[in-house]
Amino acid sequence: MNMKTILAAFAAGAIFGLGLVISGMANPAKVLGFLDIAGDWDPTLIFVMGGAIIVAFPAFRFAKRRARPVLEEKWSLPDRNDIDPRLLFGAALFGIGWGLAGFCPGPGLAALALVPGEAGIFVASMIAGALVYRFTLGR
Repeated sequence: MNMKTILAAFAAGAIFGLGLVISGMANPAKVLGFLDIAGDWDPTLIFVMGGAIIVAFPAFRFAKRRARPVLEEKWSLPDRNDIDPRLLFGAALFGIGWGLAGFCPGPGLAALALVPGEAGIFVASMIAGALVYRFTLGR
């Protein structure tokens, strides 16, 4: 990976993190309010997700037509599309964690600036879980 790619990735991550904070996705109370469909449901994050889809869909369509990425020599995309028990278990574990904590990885990192105590516990747990997986089940 060259320096231009690293800087572009950093800039994209910073903009994404700022968007998460501005939209409320880094606020665990806002996320938990969205997930509480049987209680005091807060539907405002639907607009955040809808806006992301409106922006991302045409960008992905445009990118797929290119022979190669702008800053790299070739595409580096996943080649698997099967659904196996590991994928289902991981998705379920992700959803349970998101529902309990109100954070998922991106917003959890962005929230370090807003609620460092709560987000710090989440990020430390996330890193610990990734390390446990890597050294036990990871391939």
